[in-house]
Amino acid sequence: MADTSEVPWSDETRAAAEILGDVAAMNRPLGRRTTYRVGGPAAVTVELTDHTDVALVSEAIRRSGVKVLVLGRGSNLLVSDRGFDGLVLDLGEDFARVTIDTDGRPPKVVAGGQVLLPVLARRTVAAGLTGFEWAVGVPGSLGGAVRMNAGGHGSDISEVLESARVLDLDAGRVAVRCRDSLGLRFRGSEVGPAQVVLEATLRLRPGDVASGEEKLSEIVAWRRDHQPGGQNAGSVFVNPDDGSVPAGLLIDRSGLKGMRLGTAEVSEKHANFIQADEGGSAEDVARLMVYVADRVSRDHGVHLRTEIRLVGFDPELLGRLAAVNREYL
Repeated sequence: MADTSEVPWSDETRAAAEILGDVAAMNRPLGRRTTYRVGGPAAVTVELTDHTDVALVSEAIRRSGVKVLVLGRGSNLLVSDRGFDGLVLDLGEDFARVTIDTDGRPPKVVAGGQVLLPVLARRTVAAGLTGFEWAVGVPGSLGGAVRMNAGGHGSDISEVLESARVLDLDAGRVAVRCRDSLGLRFRGSEVGPAQVVLEATLRLRPGDVASGEEKLSEIVAWRRDHQPGGQNAGSVFVNPDDGSVPAGLLIDRSGLKGMRLGTAEVSEKHANFIQADEGGSAEDVARLMVYVADRVSRDHGVHLRTEIRLVGFDPELLGRLAAVNREYL
């Protein structure tokens, strides 16, 4: 049975841990597993494998009412310094497999939700396929990419996705869902917080390996020249719906490049990136997001919406951040 005696978490979280018993791990690092590399622990973590007792996990969620967070590669996530008071579902290496069928019409790729997008992009090009090169510059997992409809360089997951195998922990079952049933939209979908993308099937096209490798190199070079490295989660804000002015340019026009708040800074290279210092504070990053959104709203009358999932924060801190995902607060 999981030991919850020293865990300062909610009754719901403690109840879930008691039901899960040895299936669960307590107080595992979470923030440092994100690309921001700041933030606190997860109260309860369950690693999902081919042998996980899904019925038990579903029962724990249903009976306890615990908050649930599905963790991919942590590339679009900011965890508060106090951590996440809930259950983290962590896809294990059983979901990092890739199968490529180049003989199909069209060719198909079946890949687990934990597969890294840059790895999958390179493998599809090496197999003589095209249509997924854009993903070489996106530092996330395939499961997270489906959940967020990730994209870049004029394309996104919705353009290549055929179907996804989704575990619904509320219902306690796995179902194959076609692309149109997932409600994919710009940087979002209808995949719920207790639903896990275990696997996805992509439809690609036959291509030339040399041309594909050249495109990969061009994308990597463009990202290196135009976007910062270090501790960040990529673009913080979604571009405005009218497409008139990108979010980064609005932030730049407000004179915020290089602005620092504690251990967080608006990137000098790209204003829509916020960098975290090594050993820094997630609260500083979140407060800087709020400040940037407020300034852009005052200066330009545009209400920016964040792409980042913010986990475990006080709702008061984020009350002014437009359309923040509040499922995880």
